[in-house]
Amino acid sequence: MKESIYTIPLMDAFRSEDECPFCFLERQIEEHSIDFVLGSGASYMEDDIRAQTDAAGFCRHHYKKLYDYGNRLGAALILSTHFHKLNAELDTEIKKFTPGKSSLMKRFKKSGSEDAPATSIGQWVQSQTSHCYICDHIRSDYERYLDTFFELYKKEPSFKELFENSKGFCLTHFGDLADLADSRLGNKEKDAFYPALFQLMQENLKRLEDEVLWFTEKYDYRNRDKDWGTSRDSIQRCMQKDRGGHPADPPYESDR
Repeated sequence: MKESIYTIPLMDAFRSEDECPFCFLERQIEEHSIDFVLGSGASYMEDDIRAQTDAAGFCRHHYKKLYDYGNRLGAALILSTHFHKLNAELDTEIKKFTPGKSSLMKRFKKSGSEDAPATSIGQWVQSQTSHCYICDHIRSDYERYLDTFFELYKKEPSFKELFENSKGFCLTHFGDLADLADSRLGNKEKDAFYPALFQLMQENLKRLEDEVLWFTEKYDYRNRDKDWGTSRDSIQRCMQKDRGGHPADPPYESDR
């Protein structure tokens, strides 16, 4: 298969021996995105990039990441134009806002019982908070990596071997692979893929169960002098396997 900007990082992620190669990739994408937004390349000074960050904004999680990164001036410049846009749009929304007519049924409805916002202001807020410049970038690249995964699986024996010898995936990415394989693979390919995927998950979830159990048993005085084995970092690896990410990572900071 011809190499692309997605094949090499994907192969490297499977060679990393991470608990989930796709979590490994998402961390790389996220860090590259933060560097792009606030790093030394000063993309935040480019009008087209600022227009995109003004429009999408950032989620709570990535605002914290951007704050930890350390470029205060860059963050302030991004926020200055983003808030200029927010204020202009809020003024427009408030001017055209009209409350809905009250009714007995509305009064008896539980708060949050419906997904759709009840007012135009609620709809506007939902539109503002449903996007994040970095989340959107991660999601887009992740989808391309999933496509590349199945292309490599079908065409590259060496990649299939990497997959079969990996530590499996976090539950979220395991679910994505199980769902997508149904439409991306032929019947014969599914007959090989699903048993391999399921065996990987069962073996590696059991491995982590044993490791974190030994972590707890090491606190028994009778095991004080016994070897920790691979259990010392089992807590964060179990957390990753269950919900993804790398919970023990320190804040990602600018190298300036």
